[in-house]
Amino acid sequence: MPTRKARTTWTGGLQDGSGKVELLSSGLATFDVSFPKRSADDADGTTSPEELIAAAHAACYSMALSAGIAAAGGTPKSLVVNVEVRLGPDPAGGFRIPDIAIHVRGEVEGLDEAGFVAAAEGAKAGCPVSKALTGTTITLDAALG
Repeated sequence: MPTRKARTTWTGGLQDGSGKVELLSSGLATFDVSFPKRSADDADGTTSPEELIAAAHAACYSMALSAGIAAAGGTPKSLVVNVEVRLGPDPAGGFRIPDIAIHVRGEVEGLDEAGFVAAAEGAKAGCPVSKALTGTTITLDAALG
């Protein structure tokens, strides 16, 4: 199985420093990162580990759900998956990701609402990124339409 790679170069301290995240495997992009912007409401043109996790989770979940729908006898026409990853304080000190919310809406042939929701729950449990995030509460809001 393949291994994917990324690299971050960082200069300075936590509060006054900044870095660049490079997607090495694909070579598609380099993104700016900064702790003050990571912990602010406005990202102001930078990404964060939480946003990158959200992107990875949304992509992985979409693939797992597409496979789950097909396994249940349906045909996925379109899936819109939004993932929210929240940064919060850790009671033990520092920060942690306390929860992740997955919101999915699908257009599917051959499955009713209950079948779609069952496939969505299965994808939440079976997605490799969900498995990697064990220990974080992951909620799911799934519906057709």
